[in-house]
Amino acid sequence: MAASTHTVANQAPPLTGYDLFTADRALVEAVERHTDPALRDEVREELSGLGRTCGSAQVQEWGRLANDHPPRLHTHDRYGHRVDEVEFHPAWHRLLGKGVSAGLTAAWTRPAGHVRRAAAFLLWTQVEAGNCCPLSMTHAAVPALRTDPELAAVWEPRLTSTVYDRDLRPARLKAGALFGMGMTEKQGGSDVRANTTAARPLAEDGAYELTGHKWFCSAPMSDGFLVLAQAPGGLTCFLVPRVLEDGSRNVFLIQRLKDKLGNRSNASAEVEFDGTWARRVGAEGHGVRTIIGMVAATRLDCVLGSAGIMRQAVAQAVHHCTHREAFGGRLVDKPLMRNVLADLAVESEAATALALRLAAAYDDGGETERALLRLTVPAAKYWVTKRCAPVAVEAAECLGGNGYVEDSGMPRLVRESPLNSIWEGAGNIQALDVLRALRREPEALDAYLREVGEARGADHRLDGAIKNLLTDLADLEGIEGRARRLTERFATVLQGALLVRYAPPAVADAFCASRLGGEWGAAFGTLPTGLDTAAVVRRARPVD
Repeated sequence: MAASTHTVANQAPPLTGYDLFTADRALVEAVERHTDPALRDEVREELSGLGRTCGSAQVQEWGRLANDHPPRLHTHDRYGHRVDEVEFHPAWHRLLGKGVSAGLTAAWTRPAGHVRRAAAFLLWTQVEAGNCCPLSMTHAAVPALRTDPELAAVWEPRLTSTVYDRDLRPARLKAGALFGMGMTEKQGGSDVRANTTAARPLAEDGAYELTGHKWFCSAPMSDGFLVLAQAPGGLTCFLVPRVLEDGSRNVFLIQRLKDKLGNRSNASAEVEFDGTWARRVGAEGHGVRTIIGMVAATRLDCVLGSAGIMRQAVAQAVHHCTHREAFGGRLVDKPLMRNVLADLAVESEAATALALRLAAAYDDGGETERALLRLTVPAAKYWVTKRCAPVAVEAAECLGGNGYVEDSGMPRLVRESPLNSIWEGAGNIQALDVLRALRREPEALDAYLREVGEARGADHRLDGAIKNLLTDLADLEGIEGRARRLTERFATVLQGALLVRYAPPAVADAFCASRLGGEWGAAFGTLPTGLDTAAVVRRARPVD
C-alpha cells in the first residue's frame, strides 16, 4: 500500500558530480586576474581537478561521515599508561590526506602559491570545514618559524610537504608534518598578555620547560605546536614538539576535547604542560611579534572559510529553487525568491573577490601590499565572517522545511557559519586592530585609499561611500565606540571597489545600490527595484 502512494516528485536532485571550481564563475575570474598569464592554464587545471574531487559523491560522503563521527580522546592505554591520543574516523584521515596532497599547506613554496591555495581552501571548506583547521594552522606556522632559520630548516620542508604522514614520530623521520596552535588560556582569552604558562630556561641553548595550561589548543593530534608562555624576559613564542628527538612523547596532557556547536569533526582541546620541553622561537618578550604572522595568515583563512561556506550555501539554495516548483512555476522564477537569491549571491561574490585580493597581496609581497594587508585583513575578517551566519540561515530557509533537515546538509553549514567570526580574534578584536593600524601605520591607510581609488568615478554610490569613510576618519572623537561601524565601511567600500572594477555590471550595481547606496533592508531579499536579479542568479547557479 505504501509503495503505491509514496511517489517522490518535485524534489531537487542531489548537488553532486560537478566541478565546484569551474561552476563558481566569481572564483574562476578572481583566480585568473590574480595569476600570471603564464601560469593560468596550470592553475586552472589544478583547481578544476580539485573542484571535481570536491563535487564527487564519495568525497562529500567522507565529509558527512567525519562530521557524524567526531573524534574521541584516549588519555590512557589499557595498562594505565598516559597516551593522550585522539582517535578519528577514517573519513577524517582521507579528507586530511586529500587536503595536504592538494597543496593546502604548500603556498609559501609555489609560484602564485597564495592565490591558488586560497582558491583551493575556499573549495575544500565546502566539503567539510573541520579538517581545514589543521591545514590552516600548518600553513600559517611557516612565517613564525622563519624568524628562526635553524628551526625553519627542520620543519618548513615537512610543513609544506604534500605527504600526509599521520604517525607520531620525531620530525627528522617524517615525510610531512602538521602544526597546531595554543595561545589562549582560561583567564585571558584574547588578552594573551594575561597568560600565566611559565617557561623556565634549560641548560641547552634555546630550550625551556613549560608549566601551565591552554584553554583552546587547535588540532591536538599535530606533530608540533606554537604556543605563548611567560619567559623571564616576558611573553615569548615556543615550539612544542609532540614527540622528542629520542622518540619519547613530550609531556602534552590532553584534559578533554571541547563539545562545540559546529566544527565537530575537528578536535579542539584543553591541554596541560607539566615540565614540557619547548624550543624558543624568536627573542624573549617578542612572543606576539613573532606569532603575528601566523595570526594574520589564519585570519585570512577565516575569511576564505566563510566565503566557502557562503558559496556552498548559495549554490545549494539556487540549485534547489531551480528545480523546485510552487504556485504554478519554478521558485527561481518568482520575483521575490529571485530577489532573495540574488541578494545572497551578491554577498557571496563580494566575499570571494575580497578574499582572493588579499591572497594576491601575499603573493606580491611588496611594501605597499604588506601595508594594505595590515588594515584589510582584520577588516575583512570582521565583516566577511559576520556575514556568513545570516547567509547560511537565509539559504537554508530557501529550501523550506527541507533545509532544516540534517540530510540536506544545510544545518551543518548553519552550525559552522559563526565559527570564523569567533576564532582568531572575535569582532571587537578585529575592529580594534583596524584602529591600531590607522594610528601606528599611516602607510596602511595610504595603500587602502590607493586601492579603492582605482574605482573612483565608476559608480556614484561608491564615490559617496568613499567620501563618507573619509568623513568618519576625520572625526576621531569617540572613535573606539564607532570602531565596528568604521571597520564595516572599510570592508564594504573595498568590496564595492573590487566589484565595480571586475564583476559583471548586474552584480556591481546590486552591491552598490544595496550595501553602499542605502536602499537595502535588514533582511536578505530587499534589493531595490530596477536591478537585473535574473542575471545575478544565473551567474551563481552551480550547474546548468
